Amino acid sequence: MRILIASHLEPEYVEAIGASHPDVEVLYDPTLVAVPQYVADHRGPAPELSAADQQRWADMLARADVAFDFDWQDPAALPERAPNLRWIQATSAGIGAFTRRTGLDGSGITVTTAGGVHAVPLAEFALTGALFVVKGVPFLQRRQRERRFERYTTRQLAGMRVTVVGVGGMGSNVVRTFDAIGARVTAVGRVGGTYELPDGVELSDVDRLDEVLPGTDVLVLCTALTPETENLISADRIALLPDGAAIVNISRGQVVDEDALIEALRSGKLGGAALDVFREEPLPADSPLWGLDNVLISPHSASTVESENATLTALFIENLARYRAGGPLLNRFDAERGY
Repeated sequence: MRILIASHLEPEYVEAIGASHPDVEVLYDPTLVAVPQYVADHRGPAPELSAADQQRWADMLARADVAFDFDWQDPAALPERAPNLRWIQATSAGIGAFTRRTGLDGSGITVTTAGGVHAVPLAEFALTGALFVVKGVPFLQRRQRERRFERYTTRQLAGMRVTVVGVGGMGSNVVRTFDAIGARVTAVGRVGGTYELPDGVELSDVDRLDEVLPGTDVLVLCTALTPETENLISADRIALLPDGAAIVNISRGQVVDEDALIEALRSGKLGGAALDVFREEPLPADSPLWGLDNVLISPHSASTVESENATLTALFIENLARYRAGGPLLNRFDAERGY
């Protein structure tokens, strides 16, 4: 079995993959893949390949049975460029829009996602974002700049009503995190699904979201981007939230009507927002979001931690053993559902 590593990976993890089975051949050349700009960067600038390098990359693709990540050069052409390819382990959890755009959702190639790999850092960011608004960090920063030392009254996140939309691996961990600090959590998913939720956490169907929003102090978005969830948080739904509510988005920017979000933040309808994802990325320099002091902006990096490649490699090795044994793969992507 030939395994192509299609994005940057540290030597110790490449060696671990090769050592996981005695009869696998690992195809990897770090000079032929995107150049990482930070630890665990799988989407860096494309390398400039000579004609000879281009031929080597084409040959590696043609020989691959399994791939760790997608071809950085032309993923839509993978079925033709990699005719032996049967399975791809993605390095991202949210790949629905990508597979639809490239046509890989109908290619017949099995794809597994990185679902759960980023659950802990994303839950940490969600908690940070909620506290940014609830504890009045922008207010404190203004007072600090003004050198004003005056006591004031703050709010408490424990006891607040937190709604988490999307209850997969990431969302379930967010639910547990907020539940652990004493928030009153409602998880919004598909009733009838199988979820690992703490006792006392209410589960509401996404079709009843409009009933949940008026009682929401903090709205955390963890859902996958699908045709059904695009623009899920519309202007009308933002209007349903109580005045002063907070929105934390760690899903995809297209889940929220960004123009309506900006207006609600400007007007004071919303108390604030913590955003890791945006409608257009990189976030344009002229976006009004940059100038709003009640907004915490993260450059789609809330999930990226130093240990990410170790976790991804462990997931891949586990799935490789399952794949070779003909067992069920972890995080198998369902093209019909979009996640």
